[in-house]
Amino acid sequence: MVIELPPLAGEKDALREAFGCFPSGVTAVCALIGGVPTGMAASSFTSVSVDPPLVSVCVQNTSTTWPKLRPRARLGVSVLAEGHDAQCRSLSRKEGDRFAGVSWAATAGGAVYIHGATAWLDCSIEREVPAGDHSIALLRIHGLRANPGAAPLIFHGSRFRTLAAIN
Repeated sequence: MVIELPPLAGEKDALREAFGCFPSGVTAVCALIGGVPTGMAASSFTSVSVDPPLVSVCVQNTSTTWPKLRPRARLGVSVLAEGHDAQCRSLSRKEGDRFAGVSWAATAGGAVYIHGATAWLDCSIEREVPAGDHSIALLRIHGLRANPGAAPLIFHGSRFRTLAAIN
């Protein structure tokens, strides 16, 4: 059986819809800047390498937050947990206090973490790679804390969802 797919001809909505078919976890990438927490939500996150310890996050080139985070020595990556949907929405705001109603803690190095996350990663930027309308930031992990028993926040089809165990 042979199938043909229609060519992609600049249909951004169709491409976004197809990307939305792939479920992802959601992270918060945050740091202290002048003693104030600054951060953003990112669903384009993945593990990259165990040796060296690397993860990646994709950031839109139009982001106004990433240029503020980029020069920080340390970035906190929090893998958001089920029930963090309100915090994720807050961290995704274009205006206002993104940390209003968000419980957080910071390290002496300036990394900021969201309370109740399934994992915290203490990272620095290893390298950035241009990728179309985004940049891929490779982050080196220097320290971590994980709670693998906590269920993650899932983003799929432009909605937050939960996992269901299959026995």
